[in-house]
Amino acid sequence: MQVKHLKPILMASALIGLSQWSGLGFAQTAEQLYKRGLAATCANCHGTDGKGVVDAGIPIINTLTSEQMLEKLKAYKSGALEGTIMPQLAKGYSDEQLTTIANQLGKKQ
Repeated sequence: MQVKHLKPILMASALIGLSQWSGLGFAQTAEQLYKRGLAATCANCHGTDGKGVVDAGIPIINTLTSEQMLEKLKAYKSGALEGTIMPQLAKGYSDEQLTTIANQLGKKQ
């Protein structure tokens, strides 16, 4: 009699474990999409992945490290660095979001 009840319990445990595992994978994917989405907001001016267009008058940012990029973004946000639109744009992001953008687009060392 006990064996009959064991099979549904094992199946339920397996399904619960699987659903938690797949939920974790989804959360990681959602976080990655969020980070890439933030970085993609820069593409309108700076091109995909910061590669830009040579001689377009907009800085090519894919040569910057994550640290250099974050420093510039924070300088724009604080007003220490002047620009046409970047100071206004940078002020619209939290410091955490600026860090995410810099980490996504900056050169990895």
